[in-house]
Amino acid sequence: MNKDPQERKRIKELEVMVADTIEEAHDTTTLVLFTGNDRLDYKAGHFLTIDPHQFEALGRFTAFLEDLKGKKEPPRAYSMCSSPHEKYIAITVKEERYTSGATKYPPLLSPLLVKQTVRGMHLVVTGFTGPYTLPDDIESQTDHLVHVCAGSGSVPNYAMLKFALANYPKLRHTFMYANKTWDDIIFRDALTDLEMKHPDRLRVVHSLTRESDSFRYTESVRKGRITAELMRELIPEQSNAHVYVCGPAITSHDRNAAKAKGEEPQPRFLESALAGLRELNIAKDRITYESYG
Repeated sequence: MNKDPQERKRIKELEVMVADTIEEAHDTTTLVLFTGNDRLDYKAGHFLTIDPHQFEALGRFTAFLEDLKGKKEPPRAYSMCSSPHEKYIAITVKEERYTSGATKYPPLLSPLLVKQTVRGMHLVVTGFTGPYTLPDDIESQTDHLVHVCAGSGSVPNYAMLKFALANYPKLRHTFMYANKTWDDIIFRDALTDLEMKHPDRLRVVHSLTRESDSFRYTESVRKGRITAELMRELIPEQSNAHVYVCGPAITSHDRNAAKAKGEEPQPRFLESALAGLRELNIAKDRITYESYG
């Protein structure tokens, strides 16, 4: 399928400099990138790609994985946490982990970006693209935007949230965000600040699945997963809301492993969230989703 002219215009190779690195969590870093161009044509929710072949430190590892897989290592995609009205572009990268029996190959690029990228470092990125964005006429479609996220799935939604708060004054937002523990929450302080600045337009509710028994839960911090019951509570006008869902989904490795056992793969966050929204009878055309994994 051919991309439209506007999409082709957005996709270009850029040499950028790392202006800052921000530790969002123990395994997650935001890279603030300086391009030398204050006017970049992209939309909140877009991603960019980074080719691992440009990093000399990864050369042997890249060659080994290519021999193992029998094909060239592709660029990796990273969602942008920045919005077009902001001065710099930025991506937020969560370090992927290798788990024996659950991960087919060890991660290649994310450990370097999260742990070894420093200010002043130069790299080449290709951007910007992706369908997970807000339509220009979103205010004519809804007055309540619901974000349902898990882990680094918050990254494009955070970008859209910032952009919408700045440019779509009629929109209210509910930001439901699932993580394992309080310390795993990406943009935790930034989300709190946005909620304080826009108390009539933004509600943030965290959902924690593995916090200690001594943790004190509140109306804004719930125990357990994001369930249909929680969504029903936080989306009272279900026929009018538009929901953006982003988080880990069943992978091809999950499917192959389950097939080898004669089983169906266990649903992950995305599948569970979409099932909950179906239970609420929210129409398909009012749900936009993006997965990773």
